Amino acid sequence: MFDTVVVATDGSDSVTRAVDVALDLADRFDAEVHALSVVDASEVDASPQQLRDELRTALETTADAALATVENHADHAVTTATREGRPAVEICEYAREVDADVVATGTRGRHGENRLLLGSVAERIVRTSPVPVLTVRQLESMQQPDEDADESTAPV
Repeated sequence: MFDTVVVATDGSDSVTRAVDVALDLADRFDAEVHALSVVDASEVDASPQQLRDELRTALETTADAALATVENHADHAVTTATREGRPAVEICEYAREVDADVVATGTRGRHGENRLLLGSVAERIVRTSPVPVLTVRQLESMQQPDEDADESTAPV
């Protein structure tokens, strides 16, 4: 069912569990794993001109570390890639290029009125991906009680 799994990672806490779930899914289906990290071009472009090269280098270093984390957690080979651009656009384009069967990504845990929001990048991926998207919420976010939620809306 799944031959190619793409896991989008930025190394943040919200992606840690998504990496684990994506690798487990790939193991269960003996699927090829691609890990992708995107350097957000808008973040670089929004910085002062004299800091752009340093910021780009720092973001690339963070991306490399995020990809290394995926490789270290995998039981088999992982194809890694770093792109620069708008994260959701680059992730969806990469999924097309590698003929992915699913894209896995983390979500930011939201509370209160915002609890139905996935996060801007995850939401854009869900809306524009050419393949199914597996969104994985942080485990610790799920364990925190939401003071605005009642039993009928609380996670099970």
